[in-house]
Amino acid sequence: MERITKIPKKYKLVSLFAGIGGIDLGFEYAGFECIWANDFDANACKTYRANVGPQIVEGDIRLVKNQIPNHDILVGGFPCQPFSTLGKLQGFDDEQNRGTLFFEIKDIAIKHDTKVIVLENVKNIVTHDKGETFKRILRELDEAGYYCNWSILNSQDYGVPQRRNRVFLVCFNKKYFKNVPFEYPEKEELNVTTQDILDKDVEEKYFLTEKISHTILGKGTKGYIVEPTIDLPISKTLTATMHKMHRASQDNYVTDQRNYDKNVKDKTRRIAVRKLTPNECRQLQGFPGDWKQVVADGSAYKQFGNAVTVNVAYKVACNVFKHIEENRL
Repeated sequence: MERITKIPKKYKLVSLFAGIGGIDLGFEYAGFECIWANDFDANACKTYRANVGPQIVEGDIRLVKNQIPNHDILVGGFPCQPFSTLGKLQGFDDEQNRGTLFFEIKDIAIKHDTKVIVLENVKNIVTHDKGETFKRILRELDEAGYYCNWSILNSQDYGVPQRRNRVFLVCFNKKYFKNVPFEYPEKEELNVTTQDILDKDVEEKYFLTEKISHTILGKGTKGYIVEPTIDLPISKTLTATMHKMHRASQDNYVTDQRNYDKNVKDKTRRIAVRKLTPNECRQLQGFPGDWKQVVADGSAYKQFGNAVTVNVAYKVACNVFKHIEENRL
């Protein structure tokens, strides 16, 4: 989605694990002012500063949390690897302590008496450890003084042709709000396909080589047999590791005869199927058309794969703003 500008800002927002700012942009568009953000990844911070604002602080949240200013709303797509089916599913026992970062969020909210908390994560967090992980998250937030609401939202229901299911947890401080269920945004009819957003001019480097295509488009081997699919009207979920070019059963590939004929010089070495470009990934995540890519392609793929879809964040943010206005004590 394109930028929404000239919107009066009413509530102050702090963003944790901000990445390149998908949540932040969505909330800014809805009338929130992001006054402080944080991420530990230097390249993500570089992209954020070039496209969102200078308010991001690079570093481990455990080391910089004392810099956090008072705020109304705390948002964050906290690390999903401990709960993702693509990770080791270690949850709170994650060997890199990423699972425990949830407790940093809770402690920050308590310290600042945060009025609203909005968290995003992979849908698998709901069923992780037979549901015990998510039950604990809800219990911890309830004991910290928050009414909790959650729902799984799919990006394809909010204007982008990407199948991406994510949990959105929206919590309101019991001291400031009535105990009224939060209304999540209604689904919208999708009127755009992946083919509609493909770049008009694509360089040769994005096309598969003949050699690698046998692996990418193959069905796998022995115990791992999966039918490859390409040219899908609704793209598979973008992942942080898509720059590694997984098989076509997991990553997105498209046939592009026009650019193949026009831009591929060595047609004996490459075929007319290619991976998505970073710019196409940008569109599938709802980032605006004036987006500046200030990092190498590999980093850009990782950033878009880790990002929160802006369209979804915006729709959630609009409903959060409305709930705040209508349900204050």
